[in-house]
Amino acid sequence: MANTIETYIQSLPDDRRESFSKLRTIVKKNLPKGFEETFQYNMIGYVVPKKTYPAGYHVTPELALPFLHIASQKNGLALYHMGIYADAKLLQWFQTEYPKHCKTKLDMGKSCIRFKKTEDIPWKLIGELVTKMSPKEWIALYEKNLPKSKGKAK
Repeated sequence: MANTIETYIQSLPDDRRESFSKLRTIVKKNLPKGFEETFQYNMIGYVVPKKTYPAGYHVTPELALPFLHIASQKNGLALYHMGIYADAKLLQWFQTEYPKHCKTKLDMGKSCIRFKKTEDIPWKLIGELVTKMSPKEWIALYEKNLPKSKGKAK
């Protein structure tokens, strides 16, 4: 099992490595300043660093606040976008835009957007989605949606 970004990418099958690398490049190019690339949950992740948000993730406070992850999975590539899960307007925007960029049906869970065929990835739309939330906006939305027993992070 990979434990760094580099070993993760090298472990990918040849037919996925190029598309995965393109997805990573698009995310890094479009992600607002202030997020940090990391390797967690056996995926490449983009987080609000602890220096910006010391409280970390309420489930595992020693970890930075997760925002977005990309992964190669058994049946394709996946993009996990926590903002799309927490913001109904952003979700609605993405669901409305998706058919304008892609001929295939949207395959999506709560925060996971799955792409079974790499040729079906709407690269431009993913790039635009990634621009839609800054770390400051994500922190505010995250705190608003924290379980009531947790309250706002300090």
